Amino acid sequence: MNFPLKTTLAACTLLLGGQAMAQITLYQGEGWRGRAVTISNTSRDLSEAGFNDRASSVVVERGRWEVCEDAGFRGECRILKRGNYESLAGMGLNNSISSVRQVRGNRRFDNEAPAPVPQASYEYRQRPNERTYEARVTSVRAVVGPPEQRCWVERQQVQSQDNRPSTGGMLAGALLGGVLGHQVGGGSGRDIATVGGALAGGAIGANAGRGSNSNNYGQDVRRCENVANATPQYWDVTYEYRGVEHHTQLASAPGEYIPVNRDGVPRM
Repeated sequence: MNFPLKTTLAACTLLLGGQAMAQITLYQGEGWRGRAVTISNTSRDLSEAGFNDRASSVVVERGRWEVCEDAGFRGECRILKRGNYESLAGMGLNNSISSVRQVRGNRRFDNEAPAPVPQASYEYRQRPNERTYEARVTSVRAVVGPPEQRCWVERQQVQSQDNRPSTGGMLAGALLGGVLGHQVGGGSGRDIATVGGALAGGAIGANAGRGSNSNNYGQDVRRCENVANATPQYWDVTYEYRGVEHHTQLASAPGEYIPVNRDGVPRM
């Protein structure tokens, strides 16, 4: 085999290998749930696969892909990079994709979708056409978070007293004291007793009325306390599969068995 022919075959092999590497999986439900279809080449019309306007979440395993809302790559289109797209609603493409194709090269496009946030939850999603097995759970431990501080505002009643002398009490006391003093003695002594009784009565009446005028008003007081966090953050699970003990962390409490793939990785 001459050199040009070898070079041509090698180039074809690399080209075919690159084409085979590109792969996108469309899921009917958000969060990679429900029916799924995996595409590794161009699909001008997803109705041929029975998946027209049905995709709600996407996983781009390899390569970059252009997804369009109309058949034949018409209408609104977006370029999706490698990653896990838990929902297409934010792009306005939920239940709207009708055609997909691989984007070759490193050219940048104005309609590239933002890079997806890493979603660890996809790790345990069942892949399309993937067979699962039952693994027996041997122990489960709920792990809770640190205590939470809870605060609230209470309305307290506060009483404010007026400590100024009571004018009304002073006048009433002076009048009563004068009357009583007038009844004591006679002549100039009676006059002195009257004045003295009025002064004494006024002083007693003023002090007696001091603070009788009080005002009640509400005051907001903020109080806090630490409360134990009773909600588990995750469940630390130990299970056995084909004689080997495995450990994992799950977002919800498992049953007696959990589904796993052939490698023993959980599939929820």
